[in-house]
Amino acid sequence: KQLLFMVSHRFGSIENGFESFFGLDDAVTRLNFVYGISDGFNISVSRSSFQKIYESSIKYRLVNQKENGFPFTIVGYHSLLINTALEKDNLPKLEFKHRLGYTAQILISRKIDTNLSLEFAPTFFHDNYVMVNDQDNSQYALGLGGRYKLGKRWSLNMDYGWHLNRASESPFKNPFSIGVDLETGGHVFQMHFTNAQAMNTNGFLGQATGDWGDGDIYFGFNLTRIFN
Repeated sequence: KQLLFMVSHRFGSIENGFESFFGLDDAVTRLNFVYGISDGFNISVSRSSFQKIYESSIKYRLVNQKENGFPFTIVGYHSLLINTALEKDNLPKLEFKHRLGYTAQILISRKIDTNLSLEFAPTFFHDNYVMVNDQDNSQYALGLGGRYKLGKRWSLNMDYGWHLNRASESPFKNPFSIGVDLETGGHVFQMHFTNAQAMNTNGFLGQATGDWGDGDIYFGFNLTRIFN
């Protein structure tokens, strides 16, 4: 019965330096509302300026980790998105169905000890329109993530997405992100560097354009507020 409101920003690549003021001129923003129907089930709606995407999702807990019992928490996640940036002038055969994308994930996590938590996320996502000619519409990835608490209110976070059937000619990369969380009362402030500017699952896993090796990365932050 709580409402979570998250404002997320991903600036443009810092690689361009002062030309784009280290990415400030090319920022994208996402507004996301998440409501807890019950202790183990929530729904969300969001809008991102990246490809002008509207998205809705559900998330539900299947199994909870228990001390001296089941060793993992398992959660299901499903989303539906609409890409409203596609234009018929550029795509004469464009239909509404081409704007749609879908995601299905199983999130398998374990709290190792007081400070360390790890997550494994087998993911299926499908885009009815893909930008790379030989890319399958249905795509598969394995997400890996971890969180280590540096203090009572600070934590270090990392995640990586391993795309399993990316087209050989695709310009996109596997996403890798590293950042920190700061908890301040009812707010959580997250700061991170990533090579993916998109914030929805399909874009994050399927359309990461940056390259850590070239310094082509994005700074971003999320600000979260919970309303009881």
